[in-house]
Amino acid sequence: MSKRLSTGIQGMATSTSTAPKGSTVIDRKPYPNYKVIVLNDDFNTFNHVANCLMKYIPGMSSDRAWELTEQVHFEGLAIVWTGPQEQAELYHQQLRREGLTMAPLEEA
Repeated sequence: MSKRLSTGIQGMATSTSTAPKGSTVIDRKPYPNYKVIVLNDDFNTFNHVANCLMKYIPGMSSDRAWELTEQVHFEGLAIVWTGPQEQAELYHQQLRREGLTMAPLEEA
C-alpha cells in the first residue's frame, strides 16, 4: 500500500528563511574563555610558583607546573589556565594573593 499526499501537494516542501517583521533574531555565541597568565618577577622562587600552580590550578601535575614555571622564568610569562571568566577570575585572584605577579585577565 502506497502512502500519498493529497492531490496537488505530493512531494512539495516549504520553508521560510526570513523572520516575521518585528521579531528578534538571536545570534547565539559561546561565552569567551579567558587566559590566566603568570609573569616573571625577581622575588618569587621557582618552588613557590610551581607549588602555587599545583595548589590552585585544577589538574595541574608537578611536571606541568615545573614546565610552566620555567616558561615564566625564561620567556617572561606563561598561560597557566584558560577557561570561563568566573573560574579564571578565581584562579587569578588566588595566585595573586600568594604573591605571584599576574597579567590582567585576557580574553582567549
